[in-house]
Amino acid sequence: MGLLELLPPSHTYGLALVTALALWVLCAFCRRRRRPGEPPLVNGWIPFLGVALNFRNNASKLLLSLQQKHGDVFTVLLAGRYITFIIDPLQYVSLTKLNKYLEFEEFADNISSRIFNYPSILKGNFPDLSENVHRNYQYLKGKSLDALSDSMIKNLQCIFKKRFSQATDWETEKMNKFCFSVMFEASFITLYGRDPSADGHNVVDAIGDKFTKFDANFSYLAANIPIELLGSTKRIREELIHYFLPNNTSKLLGVSEVIQARKDLFEMYEVLGDYDKAAHHFTFMWASVGNTIPAIFWTTYYLLRHPEALAVVRDEIDHLLQSTGQETGLGYSIRLTREQLDNLVYLESALNESLRLCSSSMNIRIAKEDFAFKLEGNQEVSLRKGDFIVIYPPILHMDPEVYEDPKKYKFDRYVENGKKKTTFYKQGKKLKYFLMPFGSGSSICPGRFFAMIEIKQFLVLLLTYFDIEVVGEKEVGHDKSRLGLGILLPDSDIDFRYRLRPAPKARPPPSSEARCL
Repeated sequence: MGLLELLPPSHTYGLALVTALALWVLCAFCRRRRRPGEPPLVNGWIPFLGVALNFRNNASKLLLSLQQKHGDVFTVLLAGRYITFIIDPLQYVSLTKLNKYLEFEEFADNISSRIFNYPSILKGNFPDLSENVHRNYQYLKGKSLDALSDSMIKNLQCIFKKRFSQATDWETEKMNKFCFSVMFEASFITLYGRDPSADGHNVVDAIGDKFTKFDANFSYLAANIPIELLGSTKRIREELIHYFLPNNTSKLLGVSEVIQARKDLFEMYEVLGDYDKAAHHFTFMWASVGNTIPAIFWTTYYLLRHPEALAVVRDEIDHLLQSTGQETGLGYSIRLTREQLDNLVYLESALNESLRLCSSSMNIRIAKEDFAFKLEGNQEVSLRKGDFIVIYPPILHMDPEVYEDPKKYKFDRYVENGKKKTTFYKQGKKLKYFLMPFGSGSSICPGRFFAMIEIKQFLVLLLTYFDIEVVGEKEVGHDKSRLGLGILLPDSDIDFRYRLRPAPKARPPPSSEARCL
């Protein structure tokens, strides 16, 4: 019999309380102290967690209250890490120039290799692999981007034709599920190719549900929660990675230039096993759709919730297609260049406005050594080695000094006199960074140009082919689980309905078989 069993229950509870208080006092006594020259320090009252609970509940409210109390630069304890937040957007430029003192690559490698289960490309026996992977992103620019974009719009049209050519009467679906199923299949086919023996069985049927389940736990994996504690997530990750094994992807036809280049690169490293290569490909697939699909959902959702915005954007698209002599029925081929998409200023503004409202990425750097960060206005603060230095763009995106009435959706916020508006101000000074859904500096998303193009392509085809409307008055909110990690997911799905728009009389469309091979 143990000592605790000999004590009365009231004494046992008292002993437990005293022990807990002693541990709390010990943690409080040992916690970090602010040094001279450092930013104000907020440890919070909960050991280790610090202000994590308040941050999760309402990050912007917490940071704005700390800004009001401590100024534009302060350090907080957040789930075991000390993070210095830079709130003033006029200081962002200075931060992006500090590559000598700040690093991101090792942090990104650690978190990505852990989430997607491949060996670290910086710590393993892979000379120059990191540099070669980054060099591979050249295929997301220039002529390679044009080819990739052309393939995407062709595949999107084939998918719309295959699935919805009979939708002459109203069809009702869940909007997020609709966006996911179309865009996930189109992205996979565009990047990795088409299975010639699939016989109507598409990649969404094969791995779409597994991908959604894995994605639902992405934030926990990013927070370093052991995957063994996340139910079936480990098994699902294994199954998803196996789908990208060389013996599965080698039979696919029409692989993109960027993926073929990655395959060729990984073959140069004999120490990379087939599983490791597959894990890298799964990572690229997640990066291609993990934020793009929710961005498509939110842009579509806001347009349907604001009929005046939908009418203007649709009219702009119709005018472009008419001016370029293109037929608009579902059976016809639509081709749009990057320049033509770029000239759809109201569509891009509506997209940017949706990104402003739903993006929640944190721009993270880690101090490589103790150093003095020189601020605008001849000020400086001392930062410690190992601390995170973070920009949290939602503060900027909801700043009433930068954006008038920031909580309101304004589809034309980024249009001025019929042209793109890129001038926004803080304290009377023009901002270099005013919209930051893709990060900044060395950590900016290398696929941002393709992401913007494919979102526009999806919306052009959706609004050209269909009449669409939301069913009911249900409002969709933001799921906070992805806070700080990209585009916020919707907290629920919503019904919407669609039917084919009547196409103008014109020449018969070409056969779908010839166009979708």
